[in-house]
Amino acid sequence: MMPISRPMWQDARMNATPHRAGIGFGLLAYGIWGFFPLFFRQLAHISPMDVLSSRAVWACVFVGLLLTLRGGWNKVAAVFRRPRQLAMLALAALLVGSNWLMFLWAVANQQVVASSLGYFLTPLVSVLLALVVLKERLNPLEWISVGLAVAAIANEVITLGSLPWVSLYLAATFGTYGLVRKQVPVDALSGLWLETLAMLPVCGIYASWQAHSGHNVFGGHDLSTAALLVGAGIITALPLMAFAAATQRLDLATVGMLMYINPTLQFVTAVWIFGEPMQTSRLVSFALIWTGLFVFSWSAWRKYRHPV
Repeated sequence: MMPISRPMWQDARMNATPHRAGIGFGLLAYGIWGFFPLFFRQLAHISPMDVLSSRAVWACVFVGLLLTLRGGWNKVAAVFRRPRQLAMLALAALLVGSNWLMFLWAVANQQVVASSLGYFLTPLVSVLLALVVLKERLNPLEWISVGLAVAAIANEVITLGSLPWVSLYLAATFGTYGLVRKQVPVDALSGLWLETLAMLPVCGIYASWQAHSGHNVFGGHDLSTAALLVGAGIITALPLMAFAAATQRLDLATVGMLMYINPTLQFVTAVWIFGEPMQTSRLVSFALIWTGLFVFSWSAWRKYRHPV
């Protein structure tokens, strides 16, 4: 007896369901990241290092609870038996922690436009790192995208009289973090717990130093501020989980396109909600970066669809 096959429309529908779910998870992840400035602006009255310390502690606690619920401690234990992976994750923690600190400073000091420029620059910094560190060869379109990024930075120097340090620092630390993290085959949740765990000694030393000056880093806040500080740890983990779910359901090209939602939302928040000034010269820099990203995305799409 011949097996009964499903109609083609049912197959298409079944294939479309994970894709739609992946898009939803991707939008959730990048949407939360994009609106981080709105959340962290509510903590602008607190020192960025104080916020970072609470964020690391509560993220470590929350992710630890998730690992317990999902039975993921065996993966964490496996990393402790691999010193090289532990060292790489410690380096990753240093990079992402310093990135978080600069981002918090930018939000508290009306520099969200510069922050969004930094995250727009990140993919192009990753291309440069692939060239310099991994010795990968760039194709002509990738060289054009890098050239446009350099032109944008040169425009900042010429018109504003200084390097865009906030943007470059955010792009360099996050791009390098991605490069380091890529070398460590550890799942996102276990990696985040170990990274926040590695931050705790630094946060503890900072808290002790402040305590000698009579300042309590982790206490003395009103109820709403305390709730926001706890929430900072939770929202650190949630978009990462959504991102992991998205990457399991989507091709890399689609994930790459979605990543621009984050800096775009930051840019919109900075200009239209926070009212940060947007000089014509800076708009030229953004135009150069956006053009470079379009060229880069087109190159990535071609490589994905037509691999050599």
